[in-house]
Amino acid sequence: MSAPLVSICIPTYNNARFLAEALESVLIQRSVDFEVIIIDDCSTDTTASIAHEFASRDGRIAVRVNEQNIGMVPNWNRCMALSRGTYIKFLFGDDLLSSPETLWLMVEAMQRTPGTVLVSCARTLIDAQSYPFEHVSHFPGDFTSDGRDVIRRCVRRMTRHHNLIGEPSAVLFRRDAADRGFDLRYQQLVDLEMCFHLLEQGAFSYLGTPLCSFRHHEGQQTKKNAVALNFIEDIICLFREYLCKPYVGISRSESFYLTYYQFYKLLKHARQGQHDMALVQEKIQSQYGMWKFYLLRPYYRLYTPYWQMKRMIAKRLGRE
Repeated sequence: MSAPLVSICIPTYNNARFLAEALESVLIQRSVDFEVIIIDDCSTDTTASIAHEFASRDGRIAVRVNEQNIGMVPNWNRCMALSRGTYIKFLFGDDLLSSPETLWLMVEAMQRTPGTVLVSCARTLIDAQSYPFEHVSHFPGDFTSDGRDVIRRCVRRMTRHHNLIGEPSAVLFRRDAADRGFDLRYQQLVDLEMCFHLLEQGAFSYLGTPLCSFRHHEGQQTKKNAVALNFIEDIICLFREYLCKPYVGISRSESFYLTYYQFYKLLKHARQGQHDMALVQEKIQSQYGMWKFYLLRPYYRLYTPYWQMKRMIAKRLGRE
């Protein structure tokens, strides 16, 4: 069989409640040749049987069930390893493609500008009943940019947003640029790290129309990771790799500020009851030591107005 243009990768684990709706949003896609790769990571509900039922009705769908649970990121990599398309489109089993032309519009954006490796779009946030409650877009409308400039913008704005580009269900990327696979060191920001890896290789295109729907519900893995504060180690790992890049243009003082801010915000949220205080203190102790963390706080407070002014100027100049 000839390879399809797009491989839609759907890694699943206990998505029985939402998977049929996700697959229905895929099967109505128009004007693009695609395959669907579903890898179930030993779900304990009826996810696998729902996937097999859809596959029995549509030959474009292939289903695999892992012999044992291998975890989220290895399962993402297995999906990619089994894909054959020129482009990869991830869709989580609890998310949706919001339009029958989502694939076509993203592929068209990819092909419009030579050298584009990653396309993202605005997204609609939906609840467990698929009710939309917010549109999210961190960029002003459609645009195309050098990938390294997007990395720079993302890093500098991580005092407000951890991921400007969007969740995995919001992006389409070139398969040959992602052969390395997702980095197994990451748990929460694994998709952002992959986006940075891709953007070092080419251009970025963004579509301001919400073309996918990202679902918020109590059982999703991102919420479990947030409770465990897994994201803080990911941020530090990402900073260590990218803050030193010359094109990012971050000084040592700015690097200190960006890193310290992440822990300062954790402590602030813990005092407001949003995080477990003992767990936050454990993270701070591991990074700084509590005494050093408090000794550095005056410097952080003095530096904050300078950082805010610098960002305001950059925003007015269109650099952020």
